[in-house]
Amino acid sequence: MTDTHHPLLKERDPADAWPAPAKLNLMLRILGRRPDGYHNLQTVFQFIDRCDWLWFSVRPDGQIHRLNLVPGVAESEDLTVRAAHALKQATGCPLGVDIYCDKQLPLGGGLGGGSSDAATTLVALNQLWGTGVDEDGLARIGLTLGADVPIFVRGRAAWGEGVGEILEPVDLPQPWYLVLVPACSVATGAVFQHPELTRDSKPITILEFLSGDARNDCLPVVRRCYPEVAAALDWLSAWGEGRLTGTGACVFAVFADLEHAIDALRQAPPAVSGFVARGLNRSPLLDRSINVRSGTIAVP
Repeated sequence: MTDTHHPLLKERDPADAWPAPAKLNLMLRILGRRPDGYHNLQTVFQFIDRCDWLWFSVRPDGQIHRLNLVPGVAESEDLTVRAAHALKQATGCPLGVDIYCDKQLPLGGGLGGGSSDAATTLVALNQLWGTGVDEDGLARIGLTLGADVPIFVRGRAAWGEGVGEILEPVDLPQPWYLVLVPACSVATGAVFQHPELTRDSKPITILEFLSGDARNDCLPVVRRCYPEVAAALDWLSAWGEGRLTGTGACVFAVFADLEHAIDALRQAPPAVSGFVARGLNRSPLLDRSINVRSGTIAVP
């Protein structure tokens, strides 16, 4: 049972917060279905400076609790709780933790919020618990929680293959993005099971992507099945190419400068929320982690 009087429910020090940044899929090609039911992909991940924020309070009794649950998600199914249990099981750590998450990223938006929360939990607790797992080990644990968790553990913009877990760091432009959040949640599993989904795209090279081949194979199906996404894409087309991240529902467009992105956001339809964010090739979680290891930030 959650302690309703826990200090983290009343006051949280920003200096103790751990970032869980969003990502954008700048390209997504589906190469084929695997025997295990998953799909082989090619994709490009880049982070943006829009984050969930997590606080952790280590407890000596071994119990793990999420202090503020997501409505409709049982504590046992919460990805931060599952990540903490996975690290505990992998290392035999006797400690526990209370977790608080200030949720800024939409659910079912294609921004990777749940996976990012899980990765931040793994990285933070690895240090707060002193479990000493290296990056490769944390990425392996993360993959058991979700295909997108490893990119957030590793924290570098990357070309992804396999189910998205085979990662090669890439150096990308870091533009401003206008991200729109349609008033719907896309079910990733349903998109990948849709009979009209393209599953036989030919692989491309990083050079071809950098030359402009940024197709998302999920876009036609999502556009057809979710009119809210279609409307957001149509509106974005007045400002540039509207693109889908992951399976959506979020869509985005690239802007050369902050002022034009903010101007576009101000003119967005009232029914659509959105935000402006900067592309990042390096996750803020990496710097938070390094500062803790170096002693710049004290571990409680």
